[in-house]
Amino acid sequence: MPFIDTKVTVKVTPEKKEIIKQELGRRISALNKTETYLMVGIEDGYDLWFGGKKLDKGAYVAVSLLGDAPKECYEKMTEQVCELMAEQLDIPGNAVYVTYHPVKDWGWNGSNF
Repeated sequence: MPFIDTKVTVKVTPEKKEIIKQELGRRISALNKTETYLMVGIEDGYDLWFGGKKLDKGAYVAVSLLGDAPKECYEKMTEQVCELMAEQLDIPGNAVYVTYHPVKDWGWNGSNF
């Protein structure tokens, strides 16, 4: 039950959003999860500041998942998210924050897992 909420400062075309969504679906395997129940949100044109300065190119990616993952899995996912932001949106890794939110209880379709 992962949810990847992506906020980026740049404008993103619908085609590029589809590519990013597909790539996140593929890369979620770094956390031993599959795309089957993955939800992705992409918000573009988002204002972000880092160190008191507004970023022209920056990203905040929050990954929520049912349960937890080993630290090395988070490391791998962070690397892959930063690569994806650089490849698809020209956002450098030093302007990307990735956070992880393990969730104990997750509801879907009228009940909880």
